[in-house]
Amino acid sequence: MQKKNVLKGVLFVGIGASIYGMLATFVKLAYNEGYTTSEVTTSQFVLGLVGLLILNFIQTITSKKSLPSPNTIEVRNLLLAGTSLGCTSLFYYIAVQYINVSIAIVLLMQSVWFSVVVESFITKKLPQARKILSVIIVLVGTVLATNLINTEIRLDLKGIFWGLMAAASYTMTMFTSNKLATHLPVFRKSLIMLAGGSVVVFLFLLFAQIGPLHSGILKSFYLNFTNNTDHVHAFRYSILWKYGFILALFGTIIPPILFNIGFPNAGLGLGSIVSSLELPVSVTMAFALLGEEVVFIQWIGIVLILFAIILMNLPSKRELAVA
Repeated sequence: MQKKNVLKGVLFVGIGASIYGMLATFVKLAYNEGYTTSEVTTSQFVLGLVGLLILNFIQTITSKKSLPSPNTIEVRNLLLAGTSLGCTSLFYYIAVQYINVSIAIVLLMQSVWFSVVVESFITKKLPQARKILSVIIVLVGTVLATNLINTEIRLDLKGIFWGLMAAASYTMTMFTSNKLATHLPVFRKSLIMLAGGSVVVFLFLLFAQIGPLHSGILKSFYLNFTNNTDHVHAFRYSILWKYGFILALFGTIIPPILFNIGFPNAGLGLGSIVSSLELPVSVTMAFALLGEEVVFIQWIGIVLILFAIILMNLPSKRELAVA
């Protein structure tokens, strides 16, 4: 029975990571049709909220027992934690505007070593030698995966900055989602966190698109940050049915559900290893659908990053002895 549960966990986590890895490719396709970052993120979060509301309603009326509800403090903490979820999507999608999807996903995976740094600060202990080695391998793999050793390649610094910001925000999302209100049903917890993320997304929509269009004061404020006014126009609702439904399913509904089902069965270590499938899937999708060039040395870098993730999550001799 245990083997069956582990296999089920691995399957669910693997499918969830693969689906999540497809997300940036659809974002890039939306950009190619002229949609803005505000429109992409807003459509994803609005339809994601609708989807989770429906799932919560179905779960509530079909459950044979009373489901636990969050208290005021838990709601506040989950809403705050959800802001990092909104920032992750926002920063990641901004990065995709400036750099290839294959490079953006590599930058997002820097959360692997970001989490090691955060963990060492929280525990006030230096990381194990194996984790330090894994971080070094990730950094070497990143240099290769982004093809930095090719002097002819010029990466947009804005894209790199937003990609790393997405990784930092993603790290925060992972830590908070695993610590807060773990007793709540998956759908309820996800809905509250998504509501917190939606606040960030709506504020960005107001700042970068809708606000400057209708208010001279907001436009003046907007122009302090950029002279690009191409994104300042009325919201195009066609994004909702063209890409919003796919983005909501692949970004805010299906993967979190599969992860929450899969990780308890697979375990955190094995689950983390399997979830790294997101990296090769994302790069392959960008190569196949967007025609992005991925040279051999970049694949070597991707393999190194995957190896570092496996190395970081392998059980130690002490853990094996206890098991």
